[in-house]
Amino acid sequence: MLWIAIVLVLLAIDRYSKYIIVTNIEYGDRVPVIGDFFYLTNHDNYGAAWGMFQNGRYFFIIMTVIVAIIMIIYMTKTQSRFLKLTLSVILGGASGNLIDRIYKGGVTDFLDFHFGSYNFPTFNAADMCVVAGTVLLAIYMLFIYKEPEKKIEKSNDES
Repeated sequence: MLWIAIVLVLLAIDRYSKYIIVTNIEYGDRVPVIGDFFYLTNHDNYGAAWGMFQNGRYFFIIMTVIVAIIMIIYMTKTQSRFLKLTLSVILGGASGNLIDRIYKGGVTDFLDFHFGSYNFPTFNAADMCVVAGTVLLAIYMLFIYKEPEKKIEKSNDES
């Protein structure tokens, strides 16, 4: 049940942050927070990360649902608390963006960072969850997960 709570809390944070932005910042406006470095904005992304694959709404909805089902199955089968945490974080973020895609067609992005002349792609709280969960998943796969040892049976031919 803890894992469901994590998903729901992260989903609530994403939904609430998007609500605050949409109700307080006009679409397309940018509000400076830290000089020329960090802005809050109200922008819709109809693609994937960095705006790739624009207008792939139905593809992203279907893929998100399929991947979410696979992650839920893994969560119910694994004994690893770390893996359950990792998948919960990813699911929380994926759910937030899925809701946007279903109801709006695109995802509300609002965190806008500039590094000199480079404008990092605008993102949201759900995106942070997906990225953080993916980093945790990589840590799990590289440093924690151990393949189960296979038992080798001796045949009668070997004596």
